[in-house]
Amino acid sequence: MPEPMGGWSYQWPFILGAALAYLLGSIPFGLVLTRLAGYGDIRTIGSGNIGATNVLRTGNKGLALLTVLLDAGKGAVAVLIAEQFGPDMTAYAAAFAFLGHLFPVWLGFKGGKGVATAGGILLAYAWPVGAAAAATWLIVAVLTRYSSLAALIAALLAPLYAWLLTREFQPTEVVAFLAVLIILRHHANIRRLLRGGESKIRLGK
Repeated sequence: MPEPMGGWSYQWPFILGAALAYLLGSIPFGLVLTRLAGYGDIRTIGSGNIGATNVLRTGNKGLALLTVLLDAGKGAVAVLIAEQFGPDMTAYAAAFAFLGHLFPVWLGFKGGKGVATAGGILLAYAWPVGAAAAATWLIVAVLTRYSSLAALIAALLAPLYAWLLTREFQPTEVVAFLAVLIILRHHANIRRLLRGGESKIRLGK
């Protein structure tokens, strides 16, 4: 990650950019959409997560898909806007938009696990890396029907994809940062996978 060390005139754009990216990333679309659709607080059902996998547990596949698109979209928008101000700002926006999703101030810093948001960030930040990670998630999810396992494997491989496809340190560092946080956020899923108690993807109620 970049480390701006200049005076205030150099630092304040990074602080402002990081704050705006965080606020954009912190919009809890899964929670908002399920409330608007009449399902109440998504945090009271299933895993209690605000992400698309838990939204799918309402049985509303369209709502789950919309959650994926919006969660990915907010990460992509943050990155695309920041790209106009250079690679360092883009790296900061990618990191802080992701942190906003994981730790939204509106929800007591208890957010989602970040898979869709990370996907949107990667597709906007380095699309070949994002495409490779998304393909990995899809293949593992189809073969195993475990969303969490698909996310974990995609996260583990994403930094390798970043290095092989870009040969640049900064994108690889950003992708590794996202990957580590995704894995840490899935600690409970890892325990359930090891015990054989993890829920599989269902396309209905």
